[in-house]
Amino acid sequence: MLSEDKIIGIFCLVDDLLKAVAYQEDSRRKVSDSEVITTAIVSALYFGGHMNHSRHMMRMTGMIPQMLDKSRFCRRLHQLEELLCSLFFQVGQQLKTIAGASDYVIASFPVAVCNNIRISRCRLLQGKQWRGKQCSMRRYFYGVKVQVLTTSSGIPVEFCFVPVSESDVQALKKLPMTVAPESKIYGDSAYTDYIIEEDAREADLIELMNQRKSNSKRPDEPWIRFLKLQMRKGIETTFSMIKGLFLRKIHAVTFKGFLLKILMFIIGFTFNKLV
Repeated sequence: MLSEDKIIGIFCLVDDLLKAVAYQEDSRRKVSDSEVITTAIVSALYFGGHMNHSRHMMRMTGMIPQMLDKSRFCRRLHQLEELLCSLFFQVGQQLKTIAGASDYVIASFPVAVCNNIRISRCRLLQGKQWRGKQCSMRRYFYGVKVQVLTTSSGIPVEFCFVPVSESDVQALKKLPMTVAPESKIYGDSAYTDYIIEEDAREADLIELMNQRKSNSKRPDEPWIRFLKLQMRKGIETTFSMIKGLFLRKIHAVTFKGFLLKILMFIIGFTFNKLV
């Protein structure tokens, strides 16, 4: 539900994070980067990623009376992409530090850029690496896959984008997974790699608790199998809530803008949980 208190809380969180990293910006600006980021988060939470609707709302309610025009706002937001990623991982690191040795869940969800019938006319992506299959839905799609690591309570702390044709076990190597020693990371059978599990256990003291396939050479005891299944249910709820913020189609002119909007949905969901 859209509320002024929630928006003010998000702005305070963003502004405090920027102050914590000693972020400097031009003092002559009439609209600060904190206000630009807050407007983008509001668009992800309440307007399905439509920046223009969020801009008008923030100006009409008097929260940002000197709001930038559409073109200038988009340029400013694109310039802040690296800063946004840095803020997200900063928050994630703080959550992991507070949690200490804890339980985490890893999984992925696909985001299609277009319907299959429009692949030949797609301007955002080109190449076979962006085409894959979603086994749970029994359908092919064209887009990217988002790998997400969440806490046991369902708050994202790490993420990365990979081509949809890339397997989950390959994408597992691209996540930092900088969690405290003696932590446990639960995943499905797609993340099964015995070498990675042994390396994580010996080098970082991290236990990868992946579900086993029916023909696995290292089958689980029944109670461990039940525990892994129960721990993974929470992340499916998290993904449903994040994808519930999407509209039928994520509108973007460039691939960078497409990824930026997905990033704003993840950041918006995370910050909304914290405020």
